[in-house]
Amino acid sequence: MKGGTRLLQILRVVLRYRLDTLLDETRLARRLRLLRPFVPVRGDVANQPRGERLRLALQELGPLFVKFGQVLSTRRDLLAPDIADALAQLQDRVAPFPGEQAEAIVVEALGRPLTQLYRNFERTPLASASVAQVHAAQLPDGRAVVVKVLRPGVEQRIEQDLSLLRAFARLAEKIGPDPEMTRPQEIVAELQRSLRGELDLQREGANASLMRRNFDGSPDLYVPQVFWDCSCERVLTMERVSGVRADDVAALDAARVDRTQLAATGVRLFYTQVFRDNFFHADAHPGNLWIDIAYPQRPRYIALDFGIVGSLPEVDRYYLAENFTAIFERNYRRIAELHIEAGWMPATLRLDALEADVRTICEPHFTRPLAEIALGEVLFKLFKLARANQLTIQPQLILLQKTLLNIEGIGRTLDPKLDIWVVAQPVLADILQRERSPGALLARLRERAPGWLLGAPEIPQMLHDYLRKAVTGQVHLRMQSDDLAELAATSRAAQRQTVLALLGATLAVCSVLLYAFHIGGHEWLGLPLTVWIAGVGALVAFVMAWPRKALR
Repeated sequence: MKGGTRLLQILRVVLRYRLDTLLDETRLARRLRLLRPFVPVRGDVANQPRGERLRLALQELGPLFVKFGQVLSTRRDLLAPDIADALAQLQDRVAPFPGEQAEAIVVEALGRPLTQLYRNFERTPLASASVAQVHAAQLPDGRAVVVKVLRPGVEQRIEQDLSLLRAFARLAEKIGPDPEMTRPQEIVAELQRSLRGELDLQREGANASLMRRNFDGSPDLYVPQVFWDCSCERVLTMERVSGVRADDVAALDAARVDRTQLAATGVRLFYTQVFRDNFFHADAHPGNLWIDIAYPQRPRYIALDFGIVGSLPEVDRYYLAENFTAIFERNYRRIAELHIEAGWMPATLRLDALEADVRTICEPHFTRPLAEIALGEVLFKLFKLARANQLTIQPQLILLQKTLLNIEGIGRTLDPKLDIWVVAQPVLADILQRERSPGALLARLRERAPGWLLGAPEIPQMLHDYLRKAVTGQVHLRMQSDDLAELAATSRAAQRQTVLALLGATLAVCSVLLYAFHIGGHEWLGLPLTVWIAGVGALVAFVMAWPRKALR
C-alpha cells in the first residue's frame, strides 16, 4: 500500500470518528473540520465518549495503531483519565493468517522440515494478535508446546505506519495542543522501542529465559521453558502451560483457591522482580498472568508473553526504593529531598514548597482505610507533579508505575481487603537489607575489581603527570560563577592537598583490591600486611590533605 493512499485512509477514519474534536481549537482541528462534509459519521459515533471513539478508530486502523493505543494508555502522566481508561481496554481483533502459511514461515525461519521440528503442528491457531499468532504443537519427544509465529510482512507494514506516525508527531509538535506537555515524538519513539522487542521473538525468548532462571524453584511463580532449537527471530517455541486468568474469580473460587494468599503473593513478586532482580514483567495484565490451580492451598502464578519487560538504572532504582521507604513512613520532607537528588524535580525548587506539594498529594491517600491505598496512584501523582515542572520522567519509570497499577488492580480483584502496605513494606525492607549488607557490597566490589585492576597500572603515570603539571604551574581550574572564581585563586598548599587526596584515594582502592583478592602474605589481626600498609598510607594521606582550619 502506497504511503499517500494509507494517509488518506487514516484521515478518513479520523474524520469518521470525529477525532478532530480531541484537538480542541488548534489549527489542525480547524483544517480537518473543513473536510467533515465529505466524510459521514459512522453509526452513532457522535454520541460516544471521546475515549471510546478513539479506541474504535485505532481498532479500525489496524495492528500498529492498536499497539500505539496500548502504549499510549500506559502514559497516564500525559492523558486525561477517561481517555487512558478507554485505551486500556484495547484488544487486538485481527483475523488469523492461514495455518499453511505459518508452517511455511516456521520451515523457512528454522531451516528444517516441519516433521523434524515437531511431531505435529496444529494449523488452526490458538490465538491471533497484532504481530503474531500462536499454534499448538508437540515436540518429537511428545512434550506439548506452543509456537508463536510472526505475521508475514508485519515488519514492512509496521515500518510504513511508523513513518506516518513520525510525520504526524512532527506536525503535532508544530500545530498541536501543548507539544511541550504531550511530547508526541517521544510517544512514537516509545512505541517503536516497544515494537522492537515484540518483532524479535528471540529477544522475547531471552527475556523469558532470564526470568525463568531468576525464579527457578520458586513456589510462587512459574515461567514456561523456551526451546531454543525451535526458536529464532521469527519463531518462538515454549512449553505449553495451563491455568486460569488471574482475574477469573469464579474459576478460582470453584477450585477453592486461597485468594487472599494469592493477592499478597502477587505484590511480593512485583517488589522482588524490581528490587532484587532489577528485571520485571512490564505487561502484567490478567491475560498474561495465569494461576496454576493444581495445588489450591498453595497457588502460584504463571507468567506469559515477555515482549515487554523493564529494568531501571541503578541510581533510579536506589532513589525509587528510598522513595517507597519514605512513603511507607509518611516522611514528606524525605520524599521531596529524594525527588530533587534524583533529578526528578528541578534543583531550583524550594524544598519547603516541594514538601508541601508532596504532602498535598499523599495525605488524602493516607487518610483512607489501608485497604484502599494504592501506591501506584501515589507514584503517578508524584510523576505528574514532575511533569508540571517541565521535567520528563524516564519511560522505564512510567512503565514501572503502570505495572504497579496493574499488580495492585489484580491484587484488589483477588482480595478487596488487601493491605498493600502491610504486604509490601517488609518485603522491600528485607530485600534492601540484603542488597546493602556488607557481604553484598563485598560481592559487588569483587565483581568490579578486575576492571579496576586493568586500569590500576595507569594510575601512577596519571599521578606523575598531574604532579609534574602542578609543580610547573600547568594545572588550571576553569570556573564560571563568581563564587567559584574565588576558589580559582588557590595556593600551592591547596594543590598539595589535592595531590594527597588523590594519593589517599589510590591507596584506599589498592587496599580494597588486596583484601578482595587475598594478596599480601603474612597476616596481622586477620588482615594481610599489605592491606594494613595501604590502608594506613591512605589514612595518613587523607589526614595530611585535610584543611588545616578544620583540624584546629
